[in-house]
Parts: sequence; C-alpha cells; structure tokens
Amino acid sequence: MIFRILDRYLLGQWVKIFLLTAVGFPLVSVLLQATDRLSHLLDRNLSPSAIALSYLFVLPEEMSRMIPAACLFATVFTIGPMGRHSELTAAKAGGLSFHRIIRPLILASVFASVGSYAVSTLATRASSRALELQKEKQSRDISVKYNFVYRADENWVYSIRLLDTDRSRMENLVLERAGVGEEYPTLAVAADSAVFDEASHDAQWLLYGGSSHILGDSGEVTTFRFETLKLKTLSQRPRELLLEPKEPEEMDYGELGEYIQLMRRSGNDVRKLSVEQALKLAIPATAFVITLFGAPLAITAPRAGPAFGVAISLGTTVSYILLINLTRAIGSSGVMDPVAAAWLPNVFFFLFGLVLLIRART
Repeated sequence: MIFRILDRYLLGQWVKIFLLTAVGFPLVSVLLQATDRLSHLLDRNLSPSAIALSYLFVLPEEMSRMIPAACLFATVFTIGPMGRHSELTAAKAGGLSFHRIIRPLILASVFASVGSYAVSTLATRASSRALELQKEKQSRDISVKYNFVYRADENWVYSIRLLDTDRSRMENLVLERAGVGEEYPTLAVAADSAVFDEASHDAQWLLYGGSSHILGDSGEVTTFRFETLKLKTLSQRPRELLLEPKEPEEMDYGELGEYIQLMRRSGNDVRKLSVEQALKLAIPATAFVITLFGAPLAITAPRAGPAFGVAISLGTTVSYILLINLTRAIGSSGVMDPVAAAWLPNVFFFLFGLVLLIRART
C-alpha cells in the first residue's frame, strides 16, 4: 500500500494517542497500586528499590489489558476531530472514500493486536516475578497438605495425596509430563511414598514402591517398576511444595494448553481454564476489532465535541468488559463451548462494526 501524506498524518496522530493511552494509563494505575499498598509491602521488610522493581514487572500486565482500549481511544480521537473540522469532507472531495481514509488505522490496529499478544506473553513471566519480589508467593503457615496439584518447571505436574513437611514425607503421588511425538513421549511416575533425603549431597526426594510409564503417540505404554527412585525434576524442598500453584494469568497460551491437557487426563473440569486460554488470543484480537468498530462510530455525530469521543470510548470499553465477564461465566459453566464463549464479544463487535462501516457515508 502506497502511503499518502494524509496516511502519514493519520498514522502520526493515531500512534501518539495510542502510546499515550497504552503506556500512560497503565503507568498511572501502577503508581496508584504502589501507593495504596506501600505500607503493607514495607511491613514485609521490602526495600523501596524492591517495591519499585516489583511494580515495574506489573506494568506489562496492565499494558496488555489497556492496548485494545488504547486502539479505540486513538481511533476515535483521530477520526472524530477530522469530522468536526471538515477534514473528512475535504478528503472525500479529493476522491478518497471513508473506507480508504481509515485503511492505515486498520493496518496499525493489526500490528497493535500482534503487539498486544507479545506483551501479554511477556506479562505472564513478569507477573510471576512481581509476586516473588513482593513476597506474595510464600509458604503457608501449615505443615500438612492434602490432595493438591503442583505445577513444576519443564511442564511437570505433581498430584499429591499427602505432604507432611515436618516429616519431609509424601504419600500417594503421581508426577506427569506431557510429551509430543515419539522422541519426546509423555512420562508418568507413580509412587506409594517419597521421603526427602536432606543428608545426601544433592538433598533430593527418594521415591518408594512405584512405577514409571512412557506413553507414545501410538498408544503403546511401556512400564517399569521400581523399589526406590530418584527423579531429577523432583528437586523442590518440602516447604517449597506449599507454594501456591500458578494461576492462568501466570502461564502463556502454550503452557496453559499443556496444563489443560494434563488436568483433562486427570479427570478434572477444565472448562474455566479453556476459556482463559482462548481469551489469551481473543483479547489481543480485540485491538483490531475495536478499531474497525470505533472508526465509523466516531463520525456518527461529526459536530459533537471531545466529550462525545470520551463517552464513546468509555462506554464501549465498559460494554466490552461486561460482555467478556458474562461470556467467561457462560463458558465456564458449560452452557456454551469455552472457545466460542471467549470469542463471542469479538464476533459481536466485529459484526456491529461491519454494519456501521457499510452505513457510513463514503
């Protein structure tokens, strides 16, 4: 596409407003959160530098949430003033249709969607690091825990019937790692008990009375039984296993998908997790959909002032958030397919945007 002077002008205005909204609003939100919880974090003996660094890691998550709304603000406040100042009329008189005028903004929104996904993926790591710096992920003040699942590194998931940290002992545990293909098969290790050997040089768990299973894509299962076994991946100390498991927002799309497969094979209800996984793609795509919807909406009242643009942006953002929360609940309850429920708000706004574009004066 050949960029005209008008295209460059529109993109320049759009990018300035987009960056101001996508970075400025989250920064203000992070500062408000930091000041609100400052005394609470200082009570944990955190240094000011550690607190500041932790909230720097919070910023990507806030930005990933704000990028779709930033696209809407940028579109409304770029197109709206052009309608008020008769610039759209002049461009149309020069032979450019409204659809041609907004084409560079639609293209910019596509890049914004890709950027939103990249930032949201980065936010999963950053959010986890922020919780560690703020000492939110601490061992509970208990010594015994029953029937829980622990998600470890390298896609390992532990299902543990009993953990006694005072005795450094576990009972009835299953360790599973999802695989792909014959060269990286799925592994599962089951043991009657395990004892943490603090005296050994590597300080590791020793598993007793169990079996290991290798599951290939062909469905063939190879089983080995053992009396004692040390598994390299099971390196967490007893108190570390009391840490809270990762939440969906702390896992990226691929990690959450693997976790869902493991939970499904274990017989758990994964509808809520499936909705959250689908939203990791649906929410970034909103940046494109909301731009397509906002451009024709911005010219519905060409003589209205800036307050009209604020009302459109805030009203649309609130409506989208409410619709997302509604469809999230519907998908989690099983009334609708989780993936369809996650994408329903985008479908609704996309169709509404197409209707507005068709009806817009070109």
